[in-house]
Amino acid sequence: MLPQIGQSLHTSTGGAALSLTVYMLPFALVQLVSGTLGERWGRRRTVLVAYGVYLVASLAAALSPNLGVFLTMRGVLGVANAFTSPLLLAGLVDMVPRHRLSRSVGLFASCQAAGQSFAPLVGGFAAVSSWRWSFVAVALVAGLLALAPPPGEARPGAEAPRWGALLSRRLALLAAAGFASYLGAASLPFLVALYAQEHLHARADAAGLALLGFGVAGMATGAAWGLVVDRNGARWCGAAAALITAGCVAAVGTTGSMPALALCWTAAGAAAALLNVALQSLTASAVPSNRGGALSVVFAFRFGGAALAPLILLPFYHVHAVLAFAVAASTLFIAVVALIALPGDRPDPHTP
Repeated sequence: MLPQIGQSLHTSTGGAALSLTVYMLPFALVQLVSGTLGERWGRRRTVLVAYGVYLVASLAAALSPNLGVFLTMRGVLGVANAFTSPLLLAGLVDMVPRHRLSRSVGLFASCQAAGQSFAPLVGGFAAVSSWRWSFVAVALVAGLLALAPPPGEARPGAEAPRWGALLSRRLALLAAAGFASYLGAASLPFLVALYAQEHLHARADAAGLALLGFGVAGMATGAAWGLVVDRNGARWCGAAAALITAGCVAAVGTTGSMPALALCWTAAGAAAALLNVALQSLTASAVPSNRGGALSVVFAFRFGGAALAPLILLPFYHVHAVLAFAVAASTLFIAVVALIALPGDRPDPHTP
């Protein structure tokens, strides 16, 4: 939708692309504290309030008369969403038995990947008429999601989760791997869409349809990847997935047709889903006393990678499209090194 947003709000595509960073940067920064705060305030109450703010800000974004208002609302959306993602996963982990943990995390991760790909599809079709309708759709979804908040009551006083539990080498390595996984793969729909429209001359709706493969592949394989992680260990599964994802991402920039692009991007989605399952399984059991806090810190670094992706990759894209995808792929080697450097997989003794 970036070219259409830019035209409607009287700015360039680059100016419209700032909305990605303006959303992702507060989304990432607030998640450094949102998980721990949500655990203290109560997951259920925190998520309900966050969905309400998200609904209102989405409608305001849809009605934005200029770029300033639009960017402001995107920032508010980022802050609100910082209080949903980690607390939802923390609630899920507490709801399922240990032997089903990786499979449940796999389904959760695959739905995240699917959402990231369905969004460009919706955006592509909305852009044919008006990009504003996509934000109306997001507002409706936020209202529906508010009907199913995660379990979790407030934990005040002596029961409050501690910040110090998050300061560990293990969590730092997981944060580095999460940062690389989003910078090098999950944050690339904007780059793939630009490549499809500017180099392969695809329409916005056709580009959105091609991007759908990433999420469909992740959704189809998520639960199966959970079983693979259970049997082979999250560290090595994650490292192997990062290498495969890097190869698929690099290949996207060399494609000369929409079918080839869709094939490479779909393969990247399948491999990235395994990486995501491995990372989230490792993080979910890293700090049992502050599960939401640990997840939110790693999520912060993941989406920090997404926030920086346009700023880092667009200059390379303007030099040569192949170079941009090669740079994105190379960052995934950070995830490989970080995962290999982790201590061996260990079960979470506090998970039933």
